[in-house]
Amino acid sequence: MSDLGAGAAVNTPDAEMADWEKRFRAPRVSLPDWAEDAPDRALFVSNATGTYELYAWDRATGEQRQVTDRPNGTTDGLVSPDGEWIWWFDDTDGDEFGVWMRQPFAGGAADEPAVAGLDASYPAGLALARDGRMSVIGRSTDEEGSTIHVVRAPGADPVEIYRHRESAGVGDLSHDGSLIAVEHTEHGDAMHSTLRVLRPDGSTVAELDDTKGGTVELGLEVLGFAPVDGDTRLLVGHQRRGRWEPMVWDVASGEETDLALDLPGDVSAEWYPDGSALLIVHSFEARSELFRYVFASRELIEVETPRGSVSGATARPDGSVEYLWSSAAEPPVVRSTTGGVVLDPPGMKAPASVPVEDVWVEGPGGRVHALVQKPADATGPLPTVFEIHGGPTWHDSDAFAAGPAAWVDHGYAVVRVNYRGSTGYGREWTDALKHRVGLIELEDVAAVREWAVTSGLADPDRIVLAGGSWGGYLTLLGVGMQPDSWAVGLAAVPVADYVTAYHDEMEALKAMDRTLLGGTPEEVPERFKASSPLTYVDAVKAPVYISAGVNDPRCPIRQVENYVDRLKARDAVHEVYRYDAGHGSLVVDERIKQVRLELDFAERHLR
Repeated sequence: MSDLGAGAAVNTPDAEMADWEKRFRAPRVSLPDWAEDAPDRALFVSNATGTYELYAWDRATGEQRQVTDRPNGTTDGLVSPDGEWIWWFDDTDGDEFGVWMRQPFAGGAADEPAVAGLDASYPAGLALARDGRMSVIGRSTDEEGSTIHVVRAPGADPVEIYRHRESAGVGDLSHDGSLIAVEHTEHGDAMHSTLRVLRPDGSTVAELDDTKGGTVELGLEVLGFAPVDGDTRLLVGHQRRGRWEPMVWDVASGEETDLALDLPGDVSAEWYPDGSALLIVHSFEARSELFRYVFASRELIEVETPRGSVSGATARPDGSVEYLWSSAAEPPVVRSTTGGVVLDPPGMKAPASVPVEDVWVEGPGGRVHALVQKPADATGPLPTVFEIHGGPTWHDSDAFAAGPAAWVDHGYAVVRVNYRGSTGYGREWTDALKHRVGLIELEDVAAVREWAVTSGLADPDRIVLAGGSWGGYLTLLGVGMQPDSWAVGLAAVPVADYVTAYHDEMEALKAMDRTLLGGTPEEVPERFKASSPLTYVDAVKAPVYISAGVNDPRCPIRQVENYVDRLKARDAVHEVYRYDAGHGSLVVDERIKQVRLELDFAERHLR
């Protein structure tokens, strides 16, 4: 691969640098996104300069250049279907509130506002027409709720075609630009979307509602229109058999084609560029695999990938598949089914880590899947970190993660728990935490903790509870509700005071909390109280470390300060690190600093 942009400060090896730090500093790239009608023009994300930014790549010439350069980084962007423009989202210091900007793919001109006449907002989807003129912009604000606007041509006034208080967003635009697919939750269930297809003038073409007006907990998602002019088929994800699966919905005729794939886990899909087949991504029990589904023969053909996790895949016009692969032991790489590596950043390579071990533990709601890593040849009992994933609708997988690998390098075992609420284990598992938010997840974590101690893996006096975002929330809730179970708590960008967090967070998350807890803090105060770490702060015994972004719209800083004030009032052992960014940082030095602070805090308090 050629240089990542003119003047890029490529990270180079340092003989004295620890392996854990090299894993963060080693240049990485995302799966390239390519222009539909100009497939040699691509866009990807890289940390080559030490901050995650967008890069343009002309695959025909090999030329690459850095597109964005902002103090807190940039990851949200796309290349227009004609390959002429790059759109990127411009927020303020990671607050996720801003406007779309654009610049020519080839560069040479200053960034300009992509859409005139739209104030700053949270993004809620974006679709660009193949003619290079029309755009469809989804927005969300606390005052307006969700809105969708159509801009017929560059410089034209945006026309609002949709508005609702509940969450909604742009799913996709048909190949000929005549149909707009919208995901919405007008029925009030933010976990289970319904679909509406609109014309650019806002008139409705078709609707699909598996929730039956909010009475059934079944969701739908837009996977994309068929890439053929005049084709009204929409690829849709559904949950009718208890897991995510794709089907084809002809929005003109109403016909639904159920693919009925015989795969046990969650299934997503995207179209091959000629519309004759689907690229299937199957996620099951923390790993993933790829298939090609051929419409004419209804065949499901495996696309061979190594054992591990595919975090992104795309079918190219020549029929090949490019995918971003990693495992817990092996760093990520963009590969192609034609053989070889698609993008190979220059500079130091991330050192490998140790493989992951699968553990199944009987919990109160069924078998809980946990992933365990420990230093090679180490025998227990070991100091152990329970690294709890965020989301909650997410899951840990057999994928490379520099954070857990850092703990392993320092002699710790690491346990990651796919608690109820996690994806990849069926709809019932994902939806199970409703109305007992936090409490259910901690029951599963406690069951795995018991296994870790009784199996001889973990030293019961040196177990750390840690996590970021929802994992940070569960950390603070856990050290308060299970004070004798944890020796140290490490919470990054957490929910700490659920009531204040609700009132301060972005509107889309308010809707999610209403769904999870069954109402607002005023409507169900007892549920918010039961699920709030602030309720249990006076029971905390373990030393607590908290890191928080001062511009975070998801876990806002005021509610963190409320929790910290309560720790201070009782002289509880704690430290707080505040940094100038949002919900996490895209700056490599900042990430390393935070990991180093957590390692140091744990070491001092586990002695």
